[in-house]
Amino acid sequence: MNGQRTVSFTAMKDGTKEDYELLATLEKPHHEMTASRLLRELKSQDEETLAGYKITRLQHALQSATRAEDDGADIDWVVAALLHDIGDGLAPQNHDRFAAEILRPFVREEVAWVIEHHGLFQSYFYGHHYGWDRNARERYKDHPYYQTCADFCERWDQSSFDPGYPMKPLEHFEDRVHEVFSRKAYDPAVICEGEVRGLG
Repeated sequence: MNGQRTVSFTAMKDGTKEDYELLATLEKPHHEMTASRLLRELKSQDEETLAGYKITRLQHALQSATRAEDDGADIDWVVAALLHDIGDGLAPQNHDRFAAEILRPFVREEVAWVIEHHGLFQSYFYGHHYGWDRNARERYKDHPYYQTCADFCERWDQSSFDPGYPMKPLEHFEDRVHEVFSRKAYDPAVICEGEVRGLG
């Protein structure tokens, strides 16, 4: 293990306080590199054209984030718009929930909820072509974040497949990604449970 200290146990239930303190110390740098890993994943998505679309996965992310920024959205929304489809490659059947769980510890509850549900809400624009219920999102019509999710899909997601759109480069957003993921996880001052702000 390259001279690195290791825990004494081979089953977690046998670990000591000292073992878990060691792990916490060793895991801290890994946690601090979360933003860098996410940005690396986004960069790799520039090599993936969305099957049948005119743009790459990264371009869709950049267009969404650029639209959010141009609308005057706050940092949580800009970063969420950038990352909302980051799970497409690894979790194509539930990419929305995948992305939401990445964001949830570091952004407002409203933002995480919207990202978690945007896949269903997005189907409003195309579901009927597959014989699906395009109004399936109506099951959430009484939810306080319903309109925010509908607006996110209308303004920033469904409209961001245009190869001619003047999107900002990934480097433009990097500092904000680092800022969001350097926050204390699940900080109540950030999560703002139950608060409805909309897209701003």
